[in-house]
Amino acid sequence: MLKKIPLASLFIVLFSMAAVLKAEEVSPGYEVLSPAQPTQHADKIEVIEFFWYGCPHCYAFEPELKKWVKSQAKNVEFIRQPAAFNDVWAKHAKAYYTAEALGVVEKIHDDFFDAVQNKKQSLETEDELAKFFVAHGVKEAEFHDTFNSFVIDAKMRKAPLMAAQYALTGVPAVVINGKYKTNGPLAGSHEKMIEVMTRLIKQENGIKK
Repeated sequence: MLKKIPLASLFIVLFSMAAVLKAEEVSPGYEVLSPAQPTQHADKIEVIEFFWYGCPHCYAFEPELKKWVKSQAKNVEFIRQPAAFNDVWAKHAKAYYTAEALGVVEKIHDDFFDAVQNKKQSLETEDELAKFFVAHGVKEAEFHDTFNSFVIDAKMRKAPLMAAQYALTGVPAVVINGKYKTNGPLAGSHEKMIEVMTRLIKQENGIKK
């Protein structure tokens, strides 16, 4: 026997469903940065990914992100930016900047993720990092000289400022052209992040034409 649903209850259910659907329709999956931040390349659409090697979400996002980056046009400039929210994150950020200065980022990036995420290596001390870099063909003295250089120290001083500049609350996070920020919670998933990034790139291409 079918039960009668009170009209008021039915109205509440329908209204709630409509509200949820409306929220999904208007939610863009990103935040607008105000004010917009300057970019390094005025003639290109700049994409900055903030990450940490100790972040499992960043590790899971990496394959999708790499595939997405390869599919972009030449006017899209992709930049990795290590986040440094605390001392442990800072060590990994410093390792990334060192690899960047030595020109070995592409050589060590995936292996660093693998070492931290799968092999459970902390890679937090200078000695641990030196061994890792030496295993990837970098001379130990060259690693230490670069790791402790003024250039790397300057980048480390700038890292927390960038986190504040883009109002970062976690990683992975992606900033499009200094104007928009997306992340897992905003977009809903890594797959949705990619969709949002693609949409924003198309939008920025339209603006530049």
